[in-house]
Amino acid sequence: MFGWIRKTLGDYALATGRCGPSFKRFCNPTPRAWGEYQARWGTFYSVGANFHMNTGCNVTDPPLTRIGTNVGLSDCTLIGHDGVVALIELSYGKHLDSVGFIDVRDNSFIGHGAIVMPRVTIGPNAIVAAGAVVTKDVAPGTVVGGNPAKFICTTDELVARVEARCASYPWSDLLEQRQGSFDPLLEPLLARRRQEYFFGDAGND
Repeated sequence: MFGWIRKTLGDYALATGRCGPSFKRFCNPTPRAWGEYQARWGTFYSVGANFHMNTGCNVTDPPLTRIGTNVGLSDCTLIGHDGVVALIELSYGKHLDSVGFIDVRDNSFIGHGAIVMPRVTIGPNAIVAAGAVVTKDVAPGTVVGGNPAKFICTTDELVARVEARCASYPWSDLLEQRQGSFDPLLEPLLARRRQEYFFGDAGND
């Protein structure tokens, strides 16, 4: 019953742009579904295809934000303005504006807890690590992390590292069967194999 209600609400929100807060709260949409909703009904300057966005992501100024194709935003924050202008107006009597664009180009990902400041271009083919604070452009094909964010490695090098690590996992056969990066049919079995690999038979400890 509740599953049908959530599906109906989700379909209605995606089709009409209405009930967005309810869709987010009660349906707990996947990053793909929330990205689709934001691409259709959000106020971004533009959004490319295959946009993934966690519901915990905070974009302060969507109209000043451009999103490319194959972009993923985790629970990060994209800040397009500087709120200090309100204080300057009160304290100095100056009517100023301090805003900037954020341009996340194709095939880029911004990790959990990362903060991207105004006047920044990311990518293409770039990755911002979890917790990074990005104050300058992120060069194409690079991975950055830290505060302030600095070069860690190339994206190709990161892919090679993850691929090598993955080759040692005893569940690689399941990865070949998996549909996308999260497959609800295989996830329970994957979770058990991961637990056994990392912790042994933890249930008997």
